[in-house]
Amino acid sequence: MSRPAAESAYLAGLVPPSVAATGRIGRRGLLRGALAGAGLLGASGLLAGCGAADAAPSAAGGTVVNFASNQSDDVPRKAYEEIVAGFAGSGQTVVTNTVDHNAFQENINNYLLGQSNDVYTWFAGYRMQFFAEQGLIGDISEIWQGLEGMTDALRTASSGRDGRQYFVPLDYYPWGVFYRPSLFEENGYQVPTTLDEMVLLGQQMLNAGLVPLAFADEEGWPAMGTFDQLNLRLNGFDYHMALMSGLEAWDGQRARAVFDLWRDLLPLHQPDPLKRTWQDAAAALERKQAGMMVTGMGLVGNQFSSANRDDLDFFAFPEIDAAIGTGAVEAPIDGFMMRATPRNRTGSLQFLAYLAQPTTQRIYTTADTTVVAANSLTDTSGYTALQRKAQRFVDDATDIAQFMDRDTRPDFASSVLLPAIQQFLADPEGAPAMLRTVEGRRRDFF
Repeated sequence: MSRPAAESAYLAGLVPPSVAATGRIGRRGLLRGALAGAGLLGASGLLAGCGAADAAPSAAGGTVVNFASNQSDDVPRKAYEEIVAGFAGSGQTVVTNTVDHNAFQENINNYLLGQSNDVYTWFAGYRMQFFAEQGLIGDISEIWQGLEGMTDALRTASSGRDGRQYFVPLDYYPWGVFYRPSLFEENGYQVPTTLDEMVLLGQQMLNAGLVPLAFADEEGWPAMGTFDQLNLRLNGFDYHMALMSGLEAWDGQRARAVFDLWRDLLPLHQPDPLKRTWQDAAAALERKQAGMMVTGMGLVGNQFSSANRDDLDFFAFPEIDAAIGTGAVEAPIDGFMMRATPRNRTGSLQFLAYLAQPTTQRIYTTADTTVVAANSLTDTSGYTALQRKAQRFVDDATDIAQFMDRDTRPDFASSVLLPAIQQFLADPEGAPAMLRTVEGRRRDFF
């Protein structure tokens, strides 16, 4: 298979990365020419209990679009309110049903099976493809024919394995190590470029009475980001994607090495992470009780008050192996999909097409300055320094992942990896036995 054909097949989710990896795929060949991923239901089970989004009343008739949103945090929720207000005059009325982020993900399958909503917030790649294969979301290829500013890469990230489109991307944001520059300046700290430097910095912070790394995993998914960063730096992008694709053994030497390293680094992390939400961890960073936090810009930035948001910066997770470097980053794509049988298909398609427009996406990236617009025609003149840095950060990446729970099978991530990482955090010395269990389950799923 030729390189272009192999990359296209991989990016559509048809072949594993080992087949396509005749060369690395950079951001320009990814978000602008080759970006796609995989994903996870993000739930504790496929048939989670029904929740508020599905229970919300649905207006009858052909002029109402019921929109289920997981953007329950204040900043993105208000941004969505402005976007919906901008749809006025279309002849359609959008009724937004907002549900807590975690509850939404746990109940998404039932929402799609229910009758109350038409359009849903969701995630690109495998997570979306999973529902397309189940026949739970609708084919929206017809609106893609008229979209401008959406690259072939974004089309691929929005496509099912059948090549048809089921998703409209809104934004992306990078994961990295976030910190408050004023805290670093006050204490004379320098941004670390290697893991050894980060460990020394962490010891300095401990000596000063600070928690080096704010850390939480009550919800189960936040710690996945730390695993991803360690694995990308220790073993490289190709191995990471192969592991996520079920092609590598979880009890093999390279996977064990990640957890061995993580165990050694845990003293730098905020203790008792299973009893803390990620919002609480971000609050420790904002209050300058913690010096750093491995997280996504679209998460931590929204937790900071407007007065402190300008005092937020990030750097790439430091180098562990010079031969691997720091070129691989994570940049999840968020957006929207439609239920397979919406009550108002015409209005739903109109609303989705509106959500894809650069003027709409500018509304969101102006209100939520922690993300970057997916549509390349979006006016970025109003971007904050952090947004511009995020865009450059992803532009300059040699490889892009989305996130552990977007890069593997949804059922494997939710029922195996999530509890396994929590088990590790509760008992780091038990990692070998935990990994043997994960490996046994891998064979069931792949």
